[in-house]
Amino acid sequence: MSWRWRKVFRNGPINTTVTTKGVGWSIGIRGLRYGISPTGRHYISVGIPGLGLYWTKYLAGHDATKHWRSISNMEQTPFDAGKIGFADNPEPRCASLLILDISGSMGGQPIAELQAGLGLYRDELAADTLARKRVEVAIVTFGGAVDVVQSFATAECFTAPALEARGDTPMGEALVASLKLLEDRKTEYRQNGIQFYRPWVFLITDGGPTDANSQFWVDAKEKIRQGEEQKKFSFFAVGVEGADMDRLTELSPGRTPLKLKGLRFRDLFQWLSNSQQSVSQSKPGDAVPLSNPAAPNGWAQV
Repeated sequence: MSWRWRKVFRNGPINTTVTTKGVGWSIGIRGLRYGISPTGRHYISVGIPGLGLYWTKYLAGHDATKHWRSISNMEQTPFDAGKIGFADNPEPRCASLLILDISGSMGGQPIAELQAGLGLYRDELAADTLARKRVEVAIVTFGGAVDVVQSFATAECFTAPALEARGDTPMGEALVASLKLLEDRKTEYRQNGIQFYRPWVFLITDGGPTDANSQFWVDAKEKIRQGEEQKKFSFFAVGVEGADMDRLTELSPGRTPLKLKGLRFRDLFQWLSNSQQSVSQSKPGDAVPLSNPAAPNGWAQV
C-alpha cells in the first residue's frame, strides 16, 4: 500500500488538481469535463452525477509514469468482489448458500443470535488460510420480501449483513431465487475453468411458508428434489423453535431436517465452518466425513 495526496481547487467551471505527480486541470460541468491529468494526458470524462458511473477517454499526451504503474488505470473502476478474481485466485470453490428467515417472528433474541452466529462463521472461515480462498458465501434473506444481501464472495470479501426482522415468510420464493443464484455462479465457475465442490444450500427458518399454496413452493420442492438426485448441491434444512417441521420435510425428504437446540446458532455456524474447512482441504469429488450435529453434545436434534 502507498500513500497518495491530492488537493482540488475549484473556481467556477475550472478545477485545478495538485498531486505528488504534478498539476492538472479540467473545465466543464458536472457529468461532462475536458482536462489534462497531472501526468500530462488529455482526456474527456462523461458521467452520471450521483450514481458513480462515468466514462473517460484519454486523448493524445505523454504519460510520464506509464512504466511506473501497473493497475492505476483501474483504481476508480467499481467492481463486485464476489464476481471477479478468478485469475488472482484460481482455487477450487466451495459455494455456501445461506437462506435465512428474518420474518417478524425472528425478532428479538433469535435474530440477535443469528447475527452473532454469522459473524463467527465469517471469522472462522477467514482465519483458515485455505478455506478463506475456497469457500464462497452468499446470503439470501426472506421476511416480507426476498433479498440477496450478499452475493457469492470468499471469506476475505464477505461481510455479515445487518439483519432486521420484518414481514411474513415467502420461503418458496426465496428458495427459487436462491437456487437460481447458485446456478448462475456455477456457470461462472465453468466459464472461467474453476473447479468446484458440491455446493451447500442451508435453509434456516422458525416458521412455515406463507406462500405454500403458490407455484413458488411447488417449484422449490421440485428444484431441491432434482438438485439432490443429480448431486447438483446438498440441501440442509434447519428449524428454529416454532418451525413447521412437516413443511421442511416436504422440501427435504431424503435428508431429515434438523431442529436447532434452543438458540445455538453459534454452535451451528461453528459446525458449518469446521465442516467446510475440512471440505476445502480435500479434492473436489472426495468424500469427507462430517461430525454428527445431532449427537448428544451437538447443536441439533431430529
